Amino acid sequence: MKVVSGQVMQSMDQRAIGEFGVPGPTLMENAGRSCADAISEAFGPGEGKRALIVAGKGNNGGDGFVISRLLGERGWDAPVLLLASPEAVTGDAAANLARLEPGRVTFAPEGAAGYAELFRTATIIVDALLGTGVKSEVTGIYGEAIDLINAAGVPVVAVDIPSGVDAANGKILGRAVQADLTVSFALAKLGNILYPGGERCGRLLVREIGMPQPVVNEAPGADFVDLERAAELFRPRPLAAHKGSSGHCLVIAGATGKTGAAAMAANSAVRTGSGLVTLAVPTALNPILEVKSTEAMTIPVGRPGSRHFQAGALRQLLASAEGKQVVALGPGIGPHPSTVFLVHSLMASLHQALVIDADGLNAVAAAPETLLARRGRVTVLTPHPGEMARLTGLTVAQVEADRIGCAREFAASYQVHLILKGARSIIAAPDGSIAINGSGNPGMASGGMGDVLTGIVASLAGQGYPPFDACCLGAFLHGFAADLLVERLGTQGMRATDVQEMLPGALAKIAATRGSQA
Repeated sequence: MKVVSGQVMQSMDQRAIGEFGVPGPTLMENAGRSCADAISEAFGPGEGKRALIVAGKGNNGGDGFVISRLLGERGWDAPVLLLASPEAVTGDAAANLARLEPGRVTFAPEGAAGYAELFRTATIIVDALLGTGVKSEVTGIYGEAIDLINAAGVPVVAVDIPSGVDAANGKILGRAVQADLTVSFALAKLGNILYPGGERCGRLLVREIGMPQPVVNEAPGADFVDLERAAELFRPRPLAAHKGSSGHCLVIAGATGKTGAAAMAANSAVRTGSGLVTLAVPTALNPILEVKSTEAMTIPVGRPGSRHFQAGALRQLLASAEGKQVVALGPGIGPHPSTVFLVHSLMASLHQALVIDADGLNAVAAAPETLLARRGRVTVLTPHPGEMARLTGLTVAQVEADRIGCAREFAASYQVHLILKGARSIIAAPDGSIAINGSGNPGMASGGMGDVLTGIVASLAGQGYPPFDACCLGAFLHGFAADLLVERLGTQGMRATDVQEMLPGALAKIAATRGSQA
């Protein structure tokens, strides 16, 4: 599913009308009809029910006028509370307003506060106030109407996007409607998907409204990775596969006190399907990791008794990387200056695909220009917002304010693939491509989850997935495994190792979905 900004959607409307000759009233009629259909599907026949349409003066309100007319034809009582005077409504919206019979519309340019009875007697409320064009904080009569809608205590259906949500980024513009169902037209908007706005949508439906396919195909946007998209990316294992053909992953991880990070990264690569996994750890920690990682082979690295990686281990690690398709670097390696120097040396010397996370990212942040030495080689970074702030020199708040822009700019500037972790992780490619992950839940807010993701992405890259596909499928698989655990474990107390052990089951469900698509 492609996801676009509200501005892109407006450009699509203009192109459909101007270049392809689709009449504007047709698009509005189709939008209103798709929303009326969704209401009928969700709430059944209209007899004895009232749908209060709370409308603004723009095209979102125009969609609401169409909804009122169509629901009325289906037996609903569908009054319109319009927060404008008749003369303030223009264009296609005005044409649809004129089609409503006298008495159906209450004009309230002074605001909705005096119409509590309409809210009190509604079976459902349809939010057709603002739509995708709003950019500034919602105040005045519109803010008052949003508060009344939210306080009504009845199901709310939002037209295209809940009023008060910025369609470009999901920000709440002071206040926003809390919908139970949102019907978005042609394509989902970024504000329907990204948090916190995505939470305000309730159940999201995307309905076709007659937008010409070239307009849809050529619109710039992000790829939303849901189960269906993950199934398209998934590659079934050939019947003749063997461990030598399923990818060999080297994980360079661990320091005193952080052996768990090393074990989870390696074991998650195993659970994601790597044919072979080798775990390189400081010498003193090897006996611990021999126990923690049964299937992964271990290599003790450095001088006897070494408890962290040192710069002198470069030659041994490069030799260990020979014959491997991918190297995962960073989980739990610690901040020792000698370790940081080693990370920079490995980045310059390794020819394999390289996945960098955790302390590896902190080493990169000390000298981001070291990434430029890897141009032409596959490099994947998996930062959380704090790590991204260190990489970019921004604050966490600045990163979070523009997650897509921040990820896209960094990936393009340094020619890396990047997964900016968080609710709705952002995947960015060197060519500017963007994807948004659709899986995951609050149960993942616990230590070690990033180490699991590192192992997943490294495993997929080692199995031959193109790097962007490995990032998209890896991010989805990570969250999807956690989603499958929620029914049994809830969202408090879920461990990273729980997710790790659910990976084969999650892969099986993705494979089954792919089979059902065939």
